[in-house]
Amino acid sequence: MLRKHDLGGTLLLALLGIAILVVPVLNLALPESSWLHLSTYTVTLLGKYLTYGLLAIALDLIWGYCGIMSLGHSAFFALGGYAMGMYLMRAIGPRGVYGDPVLPDFMVFLNWKELPWYWYGFDQFWFALLMVMLVPGLLALVFGWLAFRSRVTGVYLSIITQALTYALMLAFFRNDMGFGGNNGLTDFKTLLGFDVHADSTRAGLFVVSALALALGYV
Repeated sequence: MLRKHDLGGTLLLALLGIAILVVPVLNLALPESSWLHLSTYTVTLLGKYLTYGLLAIALDLIWGYCGIMSLGHSAFFALGGYAMGMYLMRAIGPRGVYGDPVLPDFMVFLNWKELPWYWYGFDQFWFALLMVMLVPGLLALVFGWLAFRSRVTGVYLSIITQALTYALMLAFFRNDMGFGGNNGLTDFKTLLGFDVHADSTRAGLFVVSALALALGYV
């Protein structure tokens, strides 16, 4: 007999499997006049929910299983998002508003003359994917080593993780950091050559998000 935890996990994986098969069909195969049709906006929203579910699983792992209450998990999540966003900005190329083949639009607007060194390599998808994992992992390694070496635990550790998130937010909001300031990274065009605004691309990203959530749970 399945335990309650195993039953819940099996149900989650089953629902994700059904969603992978059904959602793209309802979005791409059915006409917009059908009451079963799912709009691209809804598919995109569901995809966002799945990525936030992956964040929740990560928080459950460190808080629920390890007993470490982290209030700064969004910082690591955001760093991975920025790494992929940098690739998407480099993929725009000369199709930006200002037509610069190298500099993103916000850098041209802010009168930057050259690409910062930490943007190098992000014109390659494999490099961006590697940084999605390495950058948050490196920050977690350094932060964890310093915190546990100093024997910081309990509510004090939670406050420090929240302070870390706030400090990163203030840093990334600065225009001279080279990450788009409080406007962030916007106006993406393509991902691996696929139009990110196309219905089929949004449906594909939903499927990838569902698979990532299933893999993260397993």
